Amino acid sequence: MDLNSIYTELIMEHNQSGHNKRHLDDPDHKERGHNPSCGDDLTLELEFDGDIIKDAAFTGHGCAISQASTSMMIDLIKGKSKREAYNLVDTFIGMIKKEVTDEKELEILEDAFILQNISNMPARVKCAVLAWHALQESIKEDVR
Repeated sequence: MDLNSIYTELIMEHNQSGHNKRHLDDPDHKERGHNPSCGDDLTLELEFDGDIIKDAAFTGHGCAISQASTSMMIDLIKGKSKREAYNLVDTFIGMIKKEVTDEKELEILEDAFILQNISNMPARVKCAVLAWHALQESIKEDVR
């Protein structure tokens, strides 16, 4: 199986899964992400246990890349501290901007690493980073 097939399969799996696409019963924070140029629109809901992201979910609609990227991000941040999650955002956005290229450093992104080549598709970059920016906005005050 080639890399393009794995990429497509993983995006479709996360896009169709829906395991992170739901409302939380009592979220501690909600953050909307909207990309008016393509219509992607999501609301990220977070539940904290002190400094730990206890649960996360999202609602909304958009292209397969935005939905898959959001789902991958949520899988990655559950159980992490706000600082760890913020560092993951920095790494992901750095990867998309081609500022972080060391594969060893990018391994922490797990499934989201597959989105590395989005940077070669400028029209899709905003789709991939939408949820990551929403997460960054949600926790930035707590990690500074």
